[in-house]
Amino acid sequence: MSRSAFDAFDGLDPLVDLVQALKRLPGVGPKSAQRLAFHLLQNDRQAATALGESLLKAVAEIRHCSMCNNFCHADVCSICSDTRRNPGLLCVVETPADLAAIEATQTYRGYYYVLMGRTSPLDGVRPESLDWPKLSQRLDDSEVKEVILATNFTNEGEATAVFLTDRIRRMALKVSRLARGVPIGGELEYTDPSTVARALLDRRQLGSDPE
Repeated sequence: MSRSAFDAFDGLDPLVDLVQALKRLPGVGPKSAQRLAFHLLQNDRQAATALGESLLKAVAEIRHCSMCNNFCHADVCSICSDTRRNPGLLCVVETPADLAAIEATQTYRGYYYVLMGRTSPLDGVRPESLDWPKLSQRLDDSEVKEVILATNFTNEGEATAVFLTDRIRRMALKVSRLARGVPIGGELEYTDPSTVARALLDRRQLGSDPE
């Protein structure tokens, strides 16, 4: 949004900065950002203060789990600390939202690794940009026998799966992929739990068994 749109609010740089910050949220355009800013300042300043404080606290305190790379408050997250899970299974997802989608199915009891991204050449994110050494170390230091690739069925997600399949199979580990219960072009975060559960249960192996 151009600064000229705020000519009626001359000198209100904090308002302009707020709108610019809100525009960076996914799915929020200039008009939506302006409406949100005006709503918070006009109708609910208490909520605006709480929102600001929560964001500052989250940025300061939320870190990455040293084992799975997911968001957590401690060094190791609650999932990685759960000894009741199957240590032979590791599900690789793109984002924490994807992890949450799989957990919501209540059908998977293995562990996870969160890539925090995916390959996307058009955006300058190439396979080598993924932190493969950290994932490789996670596999080396564990009892994992099968890696389930749960990247999304987008072009970028498929390219990420191909890259990881090649690297993981060199480690003599079984590699499987979510079945096509998740629609092509779909993202786990927006897929209903029953569909994700079916895809997880019907996952397919990639390539032949390691010798």
